[in-house]
Amino acid sequence: MSDSANSAAGSAGDMLRELRIDRGRHAPKRRRWPWVLAVLVALVVLGAVLLGGRPPSVETGVARSAANDGPVSVLDASGYVTPRRIATVSSKITGKVQDVLIEEGMQVEEGQILARLDPTDAEAQSALAASQLAATEAALGEARATLVLAEQTLRRAREMTAAKLQPLSTLDQAKADFDARRARLGQLQRQVQVARDQLSVTQLGVENTIIRAPFKGVIVAKAAQPGEMISPVSAGGGFTRTGIGTLVDMDSLEVQVDVNEAYIGRVKPEQPVEAVLNAYADWRIPASVIAIIPTADRAKATVKVRIALGSRDPRIVPDMGVRVSFLDPAATEGSGGGVWVPTRAVVGEGAAAVVFVVNEGIVKRVSVSLGETRDAERRVLSGVKADEVVVLTPPPKLADGDRVNLTPAP
Repeated sequence: MSDSANSAAGSAGDMLRELRIDRGRHAPKRRRWPWVLAVLVALVVLGAVLLGGRPPSVETGVARSAANDGPVSVLDASGYVTPRRIATVSSKITGKVQDVLIEEGMQVEEGQILARLDPTDAEAQSALAASQLAATEAALGEARATLVLAEQTLRRAREMTAAKLQPLSTLDQAKADFDARRARLGQLQRQVQVARDQLSVTQLGVENTIIRAPFKGVIVAKAAQPGEMISPVSAGGGFTRTGIGTLVDMDSLEVQVDVNEAYIGRVKPEQPVEAVLNAYADWRIPASVIAIIPTADRAKATVKVRIALGSRDPRIVPDMGVRVSFLDPAATEGSGGGVWVPTRAVVGEGAAAVVFVVNEGIVKRVSVSLGETRDAERRVLSGVKADEVVVLTPPPKLADGDRVNLTPAP
């Protein structure tokens, strides 16, 4: 009985030992990827902190004093740049275009060839006129020779008649022949002159196949191509061009504005004017009044005023929009005080208006009192001093005391 019990206990112990886990032989491997992930997250956070701490770059401008800022504007108006000399260049005759030697934007001189028409017909007419002239001159030479012979015959007839060696009728015949040949010579001389004039006309027709620039300027439009028909007058069917291109004298550019007739009394000839092109709002062009056109537009109740530009610049082109200020030299804007800043530097309006001023790379939020707007600038009556650097188009998150990198406005 005891042996059976011991055998059962041994079998149970063996089974327990078989079920025991040998930790020395089957230890699990350490997982390293959580540590790698933690390091990567730390690096990302550190980079975000470093990048977030880098000062943002902002565009800046400089406030300029408004004291003694020049004459006061007594009237503002809008108009367009217009040329006084502009021409649609065409030919004097109707013909087929052979060559076009122009392109838009090309500068041309007076007399420069712009295009050529087919000269075949004109050259044929000229050759025919030359042949007719040669034939008439040959007939004239023959008439001169026969007139000399008729003159000699008449002289001998007179001598023979005086000696009573021939009847008087022979003298009369010789005299009539001489007069006829002299008249014929005069007629041929006139025909030669007509033939020469006709040749000159046909040569002019050949010259008219060459289209030249009537004045110095710039080609702003090219209207014809080789092979098209061109005529100085409209053919009515739409298949014939009336011009080779449009030429503008850029030295004749001026500004024309329509001024309300209620304020035309503020405008005088030779009055100083300040012009600003819509395309270049920061560029003030000195100008002056040329003339006030002595007629009014009944429909618009306006009077046209011509203004001479004081600058010749390739940026000024026809039909550009322009705003002009008629100035009063006797008054200045110094009484307004304050400074002028770019309109992009001002955030908000009224009591909420602020400007960010930069000093040694640190911005300061300044509440300002605003005045009028002129072109791309705004008058700041208080809060900003002349020559201070201001931030243009401040970022939405820009705050007082932030450090920034400065980028001057172009």
